[in-house]
Amino acid sequence: MSDNNKLTTGILILAAGIIILLGKLGVFGFLGRAFWPLLLLIPGLLLHLLYFWRKGPAELLVPGAMLVLYSVMFFIAIIWGWQTMKHIWPGFILGIAAGLYEYLLLSGTRHNGLWIVTLILTAVSLVLFGFTLFSMAFIYLLAILMIVAGIWLIAARGRRNTRRSW
Repeated sequence: MSDNNKLTTGILILAAGIIILLGKLGVFGFLGRAFWPLLLLIPGLLLHLLYFWRKGPAELLVPGAMLVLYSVMFFIAIIWGWQTMKHIWPGFILGIAAGLYEYLLLSGTRHNGLWIVTLILTAVSLVLFGFTLFSMAFIYLLAILMIVAGIWLIAARGRRNTRRSW
């Protein structure tokens, strides 16, 4: 065996030993648990790059934006705990809206119906974010507003409009 072959074989055996040792110590399990959203982020970024390098159609932006946003949501859930998913789940709807928005913005074609769908999905997502993020405070605020509106309607029921238009 030549010296070059011995060096290459030695490096491969050393690398295999290090990989086995790190695997037994749980390093790869941790990396797998912490960084699996990269399996969504990387394809999402690649879809964007394919479009911007002019190698693919604008339709690639829709799943690209969805994958990027979903991977960010999953990273947030990993960092702050999976209980945060009960607050950020409307991001799944927002991911669809973001993908459609990128497509409509960068494709150069006019799709009025698709703009309306994008706006509706965005509005629904933002309203649901509001409900989930401020659910307790929102319920109290809604109750107070309803009480004030009820009192105002009851108090104003006997009054007539005394102004007359001439």
